[in-house]
Amino acid sequence: MSKPSFVLHGDIAYSKPDRSLTSQKDGYLVVVNGLIKGVYPSLPKEYAGLPLHDHAGRLIVPGLSDLHVHAPQYGFRGNGMDLKLLEWLNTYTFPEEAKYQDLSYADKAYQIFADDLRKTFTTRACIFATLHKKATLALAKKLSSTGLIAYLGLVEMDRNSPDYLRFPSAEKALEDTETYLKEIKDIPNIYPILTPRFTPSCTDELMEGLGEMKKKYHLPVQSHLDENPSEVAWVKELAPWSSSYADAYDKFGMLEDSIMAHCVYLNEEEKALLLSRGTYVAHCPDSNINLTSGIAPIKEYLEKGMHVGLGSDVAGGTHLNLFYQASLAIQMSKARVLYLGDKAPLNAEEAFYLATLGGGSFFGKVGSFLEGYEADILVLDDLKAYPSIKDLSILDRVERFLYFGEESALKEKIVAGNPIGLK
Repeated sequence: MSKPSFVLHGDIAYSKPDRSLTSQKDGYLVVVNGLIKGVYPSLPKEYAGLPLHDHAGRLIVPGLSDLHVHAPQYGFRGNGMDLKLLEWLNTYTFPEEAKYQDLSYADKAYQIFADDLRKTFTTRACIFATLHKKATLALAKKLSSTGLIAYLGLVEMDRNSPDYLRFPSAEKALEDTETYLKEIKDIPNIYPILTPRFTPSCTDELMEGLGEMKKKYHLPVQSHLDENPSEVAWVKELAPWSSSYADAYDKFGMLEDSIMAHCVYLNEEEKALLLSRGTYVAHCPDSNINLTSGIAPIKEYLEKGMHVGLGSDVAGGTHLNLFYQASLAIQMSKARVLYLGDKAPLNAEEAFYLATLGGGSFFGKVGSFLEGYEADILVLDDLKAYPSIKDLSILDRVERFLYFGEESALKEKIVAGNPIGLK
C-alpha cells in the first residue's frame, strides 16, 4: 500500500550524522511514498505535480524521539521532587503503578497520556507501562489511535519491589511477557520491547529467560543503568559475579539493540562495553536533576561515538516537551564544566541532534531529512509565536526554540508520511 507523497515549503533544518545542523531557507522538502526524497532550494520539475503545503516563514524540522518515558507515572508528574530515586519509587511510583490492575483506572489515565503525547513534538517513543498485561494492551490501542509510532514494554519485576507490584515468579513473568508479545503484534504502529525494570528488581532467572526471549524473537530491550549512586552500590551487592552494572546486563545478552536510561555513572569499562554493543543511552536531564541523581557526561559520550538520545522520563521528569529536555541537556552539561571539570558543554546543534537523529536512529532511518529517511516532520510557527526585531538565522531560531518552544507553536505534525491531528 502506497504512502503519501507531498512537498513542504518553508525554512528547513535537520541534523547530519556528524551532529552538524544543515538548513535551507525558503526550501522544499520532498516526500515520496512516506520517505524523504530530498531538500531543495527550488522545487525540481519532476515533483511539481505533488500536493504542496506552503509554510513560508515557518520552521520545518524532523520529529522528536523520546527514548524513555513511563506512561503510568504521567498522573503524578511534578510530585515528590524533594525525594531521591529509591525513596521516590517506594513513596510515589510503586503505589501509583499498582492502580493499573484496575482497568477502569488504567483506561482513564492512559487516555490522558495518549492524548497529551499526540499533541507534543514527539513522533516516536519508547514507553514503560506496568506489569499488568490487560492495561498495557489497552495503552497500546490508545497509542495506535494517535498515529504515533512506539515501542511499548510490559514491565518485568520479580524481586525487591512490593508484593502488590511484582510477578510471583520468574516463570510467571516470562509467561505473561510471551503472551503479551503475541497479543500486541496486531496493533498497528506499536511494537513490543523487553522491559526489565532494572537489575535490582529482576532475578538472574528472569534475566536469563528474557535474554533467551530476546534472541528467539529478535526483540529490543529497555531498562535503567547507573542512574543513582545508591542504586549502583545495590547492584554490586546483588550481582557480585558481575564486573559492573552494565556487565550484569551484558552477561544475559541485554545490551545489544537496547536503550539504557540515564547512564550517569558509567565507568571506563562500561563506556567501552556500551560502545562495543551499540547500546543507546537515553539522557534524561530533567529527571536526573529532579531526583538528585547526577549529571551524565553526554558530551564525552558523543565524542566517543556512543549512541545518545533524549528521554523525558516522566514522572521523574516533569515535561513531555523534548525541546525543553534538549535545553536542559545543554544547561546540565554547563554545570559539568563549572563543577566537574569538563572542557566544553553541549551546544545547540548537538542538543538538537540528540532530540532528532540521535534518538530517532534507534527506530531506523528516522530523525533527519536525508534521502531515504522516514518522513517524521514538525512545522513550527516560531516567528509568530516568538517575534523578534532581529534578523535571525535558522540556527538562531532552532536554538531559541530549544529554550522556550511550546506546543502552541506546532502547526503540523507528520509521522512516517502520515499527518497527525493535533486538536
